[in-house]
Parts: sequence; C-alpha cells; structure tokens
Amino acid sequence: MKISTLTPVLEQIAPPELAEDFDEGKIGAILNLDNDIEKIAVALDPTDYVLNRAADIGADMLITHHTLIFHPITVVTKPLANTLKIALDNNISLYSMHTNYDKVQGGVNDVLADRLGLVDVVELELGRIGEIPACSTDTFAKHVSKSLNTHVQYVGDRDDISRVMVIGGSGFRAEYLDIAQENDVDAFVSGELKHDVIRARGDISLIDATHYATENPAMEHLCGRLLDMLETDVEFIDHNPFINVM
Repeated sequence: MKISTLTPVLEQIAPPELAEDFDEGKIGAILNLDNDIEKIAVALDPTDYVLNRAADIGADMLITHHTLIFHPITVVTKPLANTLKIALDNNISLYSMHTNYDKVQGGVNDVLADRLGLVDVVELELGRIGEIPACSTDTFAKHVSKSLNTHVQYVGDRDDISRVMVIGGSGFRAEYLDIAQENDVDAFVSGELKHDVIRARGDISLIDATHYATENPAMEHLCGRLLDMLETDVEFIDHNPFINVM
C-alpha cells in the first residue's frame, strides 16, 4: 500500500481542514518516501527512541500526533539531522495529525473524556464537557491519576465536582479557562498548568495530568481504528518522558 492509498483513510479519521491555522503545512505526510506501507507504527511524538523502535519492528510509516518540525527552519541542527537520518536510513515515512485529531469526534478529547468516565459529553470547538458522579477534588484527582496512569498536580478543594471540562495537551490557557467559567464547570483537566491560570481560576478545580498522559491514550486508540480499517499491521509505541516528581 502506498501513502496515496493510506492518506484518504487517515483524512477520514482526522480531516485536515479541522486543524488550527498554526498547523498549516504540518498536517499529513511530512516525510513521504513513496515506499510500500506494510507495517505502521503509531506514537505521540517522533522521538529518536520512537523512530528506532519503529525501525526495529520493521515499520514503513510512523504516524504521530506531534510533527517532527513545528516551526519553520533555515538551519538543520545536528539533533534534527540525526532524527531525520533514522527515518531515512530505515525508509520510514512520517505522517502527523495534530489539532485536527484533537477536534474530531473520536479524537484526542473524546478519548480523554471516555478514559475519565465522563457521560453526557458536550462537544466544544477544542475540548469536551461531561458529567461524573459528584465527588471531592481530591477524589477526582486520584481518579484522573489512576485512569491515565500518571502523576497529577492539582489546585482546588471542593466536595461537589460533577461537571468536568477536558482538553488534551497544553490546555491551561486563559482563553480556555474563560470557556470553562462560561460553562459553569467544577473541574478542568488538561496539561501544563500555568501560574496565571491558577490565579484566575475562581472556584474551578484544575487538575494537571501532563501533556503526554492526556493525549497519548488517543494515539493508542488510533491503532485499534486503523486495524479495523486497513489490512495492515499496526503497532503502538509508548515513549513516556517519565518526569520525576519528588
């Protein structure tokens, strides 16, 4: 199977037109070696570890959420050259689906909401809001930690958490906090908690479950979808940054 055959399937899962403007040119086949695709690897990030693992398992394509090159460059640094060399030496094409996969039904935010057990989920432009049985902030934070298999940090002390907003990745931004407040949520789950958001949160509990852990489940979920849609071997590669917490 060629990339030209695979691309329509991937675009059906995550239509490129859903992507944010800042993703222009970063969605789709970002390294097309026009090779035969017999095995696909899927991961959150195109790290050296992931690419080497993809090579070890004989993958012909690596599909990631984050693209290898996000900002325009005029100089190829040695680390970037080394990473590209792994892909080129092992004939691995690269495909990325970023904010289009965040937004689409069945994408990053739907998988995150499902993993946390949210019901009656409402779709936002870039996130989801759903309901859980009422509980304390502490209890819900422990549930998030267990559900996503990650450490968390959180702020807030409520005993009536029932309406929850989730945004995978780095969602703790002022504009998203505004959306949470406008929708009367009790808790907001995302990654990369920032000081200004903490100061402006009001009575909303904020639970930082890391960028990786809030997005990675969707990439694992993607493997199952591709296996159902394609007659091709698909394997998930987990490369957690393993942040130490003391």
